[in-house]
Amino acid sequence: MKVSLIVAMDLDRGIGRDNDLMWHLPDDMKFFKETTQEHIVVMGRKNYDSIPEKYRPLPHRENVVLTRNEEFTAEGCEVFHSLEACLEHYKNETERTVFIIGGGEIYRLALEANAVDEMFITHINHHYGADTFFPDFSLKDWTVATVMEHPKDERHEASFTVLKYSKK
Repeated sequence: MKVSLIVAMDLDRGIGRDNDLMWHLPDDMKFFKETTQEHIVVMGRKNYDSIPEKYRPLPHRENVVLTRNEEFTAEGCEVFHSLEACLEHYKNETERTVFIIGGGEIYRLALEANAVDEMFITHINHHYGADTFFPDFSLKDWTVATVMEHPKDERHEASFTVLKYSKK
């Protein structure tokens, strides 16, 4: 089983505000879609709730929602009550990658559990005034490669760089 994490964050490590995305970067959204397509996406319940209903569950992916709420159900989604139970369920997965897609609490749990093999982090060159942040991690544990650099343009309000962090 391979576990990847995918996130976009601003210059303050901000990843969201009021349970919503703060930016409109179509080519980063396209990168997210293409990277996670046909794989397993694991998200917290609040993150799931923040996805507009017409896009839930995310198409062409196996959607997994993590929640402590034992009563929670989501049509077309697997539901687990802990990250450990989720990872145990997929431990023999060889064809698809398990992508941790947020939010902040789920990222923190995955990093603290040392469960992440690689990370795709979009670094957005802007401050957005977030209320949810990506957790700190030690760069010494990772090798870093640039996947894509994107300038600010008429469709993108800020420039951004996608970096791939691979576990040493």
